[in-house]
Amino acid sequence: MNDWRIYRGVGQPHDGVRRLPEPPPWRDFTRAQDGAPTGSQDPSGARRLGVRRRRAENYAPRPAEVDAVNAALYLRRPLLVTGNPGTGKSTLAYAVAHELQLGRVLRWPIVSRTTLQDGLYRYDAIGRLQDVQLERARGAGGNGSDPGAGNGAADGSAADGRADGDAQVDGDGADGTDRDPGIGAYIRLGPLGTALLPSELPRVLLIDELDKSDLDLPNDLLNTLEEGEFAIPELERVADRQPVVEVLSHDSGRVAVHGGRIACTNFPLIVLTSNGERDFPAPLLRRCVQLELEPPGEEQLTAMVEAHLGEEGVAAGQDLIGRFLDREPGEVMAADQLLNALFLTQHTPHAERLTRERIADLLMQRLDRSR
Repeated sequence: MNDWRIYRGVGQPHDGVRRLPEPPPWRDFTRAQDGAPTGSQDPSGARRLGVRRRRAENYAPRPAEVDAVNAALYLRRPLLVTGNPGTGKSTLAYAVAHELQLGRVLRWPIVSRTTLQDGLYRYDAIGRLQDVQLERARGAGGNGSDPGAGNGAADGSAADGRADGDAQVDGDGADGTDRDPGIGAYIRLGPLGTALLPSELPRVLLIDELDKSDLDLPNDLLNTLEEGEFAIPELERVADRQPVVEVLSHDSGRVAVHGGRIACTNFPLIVLTSNGERDFPAPLLRRCVQLELEPPGEEQLTAMVEAHLGEEGVAAGQDLIGRFLDREPGEVMAADQLLNALFLTQHTPHAERLTRERIADLLMQRLDRSR
């Protein structure tokens, strides 16, 4: 069939979607990363890791990028990567983790409402209070009325950590067991908090698009990035009775926290990315190794296309590669726009040239055009 279109806009139902070809390699969500959890554990997470791994494998860093990464590793300093959208800022973090076998990248996407607390940990006080009250009600139902059963939960003491995990929530209930899971079950570390856990090897943390944050977050990060540790007050309050508490990590595993504090043994490789939409305070810049990513040149771009689409993709797409490289100075375009255009035009071999050019125009629009 010469018609490349799946959706034809004719208003009549048909089964043309079954003719969809295989997806682009960088958008294939069906294959999991080797060693990633599969099956019922987290199949969608495994697929995401697989996509990111393939991007990392095909990433070709330039010498300046390699030098900056090594400087950050040697100095145990964050790496602040600035550049236009699509220059590979985020992919650099995955490429380093893949090559150095540092495990899954911890990703912390930043928006205007993000706070430091989001990155460190979250304490579900309301959830704990509700569970405390539920267990007290069950205990009262099994043992008869207990005048003091609800007092601890009613004044919030159980929920704010003063009644710690070993404080039994009517533990001597109808079956004589203690159902209280403890305070640790209601604390989940964020990506930054997980990255600072003691570990044999450093974790890789991607703090993505820091320039999207409010004005306070870059300054709020300073002490944690400098000291490599932080406190969990809810656990510090009960440390005399519970010196070790298991909490949930960002990876969904359970980890032990000693004395209510987390301090790294190996400082993580922290990659902070920015699209250059704002300036950062000097104290943050002083603590970081700075890297400015330039748009990919011809050699890097050709290697990228060949890695994803093979030599045939390079040969068939010379006109689009040249168009991408010959764009006006200051015109912002991302390399994945070129890859999208090359992939799709390769799947329209029977379409008229005018149609293929229209597709390329659709997919390779400049990102900085005025609205």
